[in-house]
Amino acid sequence: MELVAIGCSTGGLRALQVLLRALAPCPRTAFVVVIHTASADADSLCQLLARDTPMPVQEAQERAPVLPGVLHVAPPGYHLLIGRDQYFYLNVDPKVCFVRPSIDVLFESAAEAYRHRMAGVILTGANDDGARGLRCVRQRAGIALVQDPEEAEASSMPEAALSLAGADHCLALADIASELNRMCLS
Repeated sequence: MELVAIGCSTGGLRALQVLLRALAPCPRTAFVVVIHTASADADSLCQLLARDTPMPVQEAQERAPVLPGVLHVAPPGYHLLIGRDQYFYLNVDPKVCFVRPSIDVLFESAAEAYRHRMAGVILTGANDDGARGLRCVRQRAGIALVQDPEEAEASSMPEAALSLAGADHCLALADIASELNRMCLS
């Protein structure tokens, strides 16, 4: 697995912290996170997430390469895309599902760039952002993992993903981490 793209919203920070604590080091896999947050300070979010993982955590920058072994965080106020050249691109196109950055935008571009070499992960959230993107991941032979809505702090996002895209795995957070460890280390 070369890329794991993760999207979350309401309750997402806690879910990410649980997930990151359980992930084994994956030096060949890049991780990219879109989290809907009201904060305009990506540095604080990166510092907070860095407490829960040995991976370097950094804000994704325009025209910077997607680096394996790094957790890249989408900057607030911009849609984050990954080009076929596996570099990041930012834009301020209209909001998708009332948010920017949008999980759909990231997942759709990542699916084009990585196809079967990626996994898309939808965690807790209170809207349907990520469902269309996850469908795109699956259509391009990527792996789709969705947090069990029964466990999610806000079930709308995982439910929407399951309804529109389905999932290869619908799991509790701890089991998502175990599955990602298996995929990244095999």
